[in-house]
Parts: sequence; C-alpha cells; structure tokens
Amino acid sequence: MPSFKIDLSTAVVFVATAPEPKMANKKTGERALDRDTGASLSTVGLLVSDEGEGNLYQVTVPETGLPEGLAPGMPVRVVGLKARDWENEFNGQKRHGISFRAVAITAAA
Repeated sequence: MPSFKIDLSTAVVFVATAPEPKMANKKTGERALDRDTGASLSTVGLLVSDEGEGNLYQVTVPETGLPEGLAPGMPVRVVGLKARDWENEFNGQKRHGISFRAVAITAAA
C-alpha cells in the first residue's frame, strides 16, 4: 500500500508519551524490527497542533532516530513523517486504521 507524506512545516509538535518498544509478538517479547535496516522500532505519542486543531498520533520510529531523554511535554521536530492505511482480518473480524511512521524525532531548537 502507498504511504503519504505529512507536512508539519506549520505545526507545533510535543512529545505526549515517552518512547516504548514496539513489539512484533507480545507473548514472546519479540521486538519489531525495521525491514530495511534491522533497527529496533519504538512507538512515541506525539501531540501535533496546527491551524487551531490538536491531534494525538502514535508514531513508529527506529531507535536509531530517537534522541536520549525524550519526555512528555518536550517540543520536537519530526523528520520524514508518513501515513499509511492498513487493513487486516483476525478471527473473522476485519480491522482497519492509519499507521504513522517517521525517520527520526529531534529536539526542537
């Protein structure tokens, strides 16, 4: 499925929740890995405010793209944010949504 770039050039972005390891299999504790680089993936909650509207996004980022010390309330910049729609079926139930992925998150100047 195609992904779509998200323009944050006019947005203000804050960390809402600190990075947590993204799991490929919660039962076994297996970490999710980037298919291209093999880097471990983490999920970060980001509050994105733009044009009078604020939204909370759970964004997947390779650990190589995360600085030390990201904490809630910290203003950040997001590099290479993309959205992708997804759909799957599990136990006869169809599920769908939008996933967000970034190349990196950096502290705002």
